[in-house]
Amino acid sequence: MRTCTTSSVVALHTALKKALHSFSASCDLLGPNLPDVWVPPYNTSHSHILQTKPWSIGNNAAIFEGKAIAKHIKSKVADEISMMKSGIGKCPRLAVVLVGDRRDSHTFIQFKLKACDQVGIETMVAQLPDKCSENELLHVVAGFNDDPGVHGIIVQLPLPQHLDEEKIINIVSPKKDVDGFHPLNMGNLAKRGRKPFFIPCAPKACIALLLRNGVEIKGKRAVIIGRSKIAGLPTALLLQRHHATVSVLHAYTKKPEQITSEADIVVADVGIPNMVRHNWLKQGAVVIDMGTNQVKDPISQSFHVTGDVCFKEAVKVASAITPVPGGVGPVTISMLLSNTLDSAKHAFGLI
Repeated sequence: MRTCTTSSVVALHTALKKALHSFSASCDLLGPNLPDVWVPPYNTSHSHILQTKPWSIGNNAAIFEGKAIAKHIKSKVADEISMMKSGIGKCPRLAVVLVGDRRDSHTFIQFKLKACDQVGIETMVAQLPDKCSENELLHVVAGFNDDPGVHGIIVQLPLPQHLDEEKIINIVSPKKDVDGFHPLNMGNLAKRGRKPFFIPCAPKACIALLLRNGVEIKGKRAVIIGRSKIAGLPTALLLQRHHATVSVLHAYTKKPEQITSEADIVVADVGIPNMVRHNWLKQGAVVIDMGTNQVKDPISQSFHVTGDVCFKEAVKVASAITPVPGGVGPVTISMLLSNTLDSAKHAFGLI
């Protein structure tokens, strides 16, 4: 049995804390905590002028691929987990709760499990039948809450209609809520100056893609199409934390294309294939497509994934755009790994 000296444990803790600041960077993703200082409308300082990026030149948009960013984050997560295992003999563990047989839910879970395996996160899956009772599901989640060996819990959404999603989300421990959907985490995300235990993964990926590609957010007009609790709403909150002027469109918004056509940044989260067309976009806008719609080919009967934005039209208008697949998706999964690692660090007293 391996024994660790006090000095070696301290050295490990110090190394992990240094590594944390190198990539987790939740503070950066939450945006700068700047005071509201109002200036006269005739002020023309450069901070209010839309800056032209090198990638905005030309007829076709730059493609913001997510694979390289995801690979970088996964590599850092894997390195830290390796340090954990060698230093204290422990590693993060993620519990996944899956209800029913939805094709898309099973696909997403397989991606997440594979990514966990690649970086060294242990996983356990509780799969319940589509007609399971609410009490059965609550019992499973409560068991994971009470298990000290579980550091992260995700309940794959959407749930069957007879189950109360809010009730299920609310019972997940905020300190294990690596999806970031618990009201405590969402509430702290909404309030400047506060820090949630976890930022929801898809919005976190959206901001990472913007920041790492040099997109200025502060002072820009951003439009979120869709207000889901998984992506649209928390993305709007996160963009506000970065001092964008944010509008959130929904199913009852009148003439949404008029609003989006004035936006510097457009984020789509509606679940309707190719809904956003070229006339929805301002010339030079940055487009983040969060859509992951499985569309059946009428000829081959096979399925393929497409986004909410009509890519072939948008690429001729936007200055930059994320592809589907390969854009937000890979980064979202890597953010789940990062959140799970951070949860384990808290449990092990490393941060």
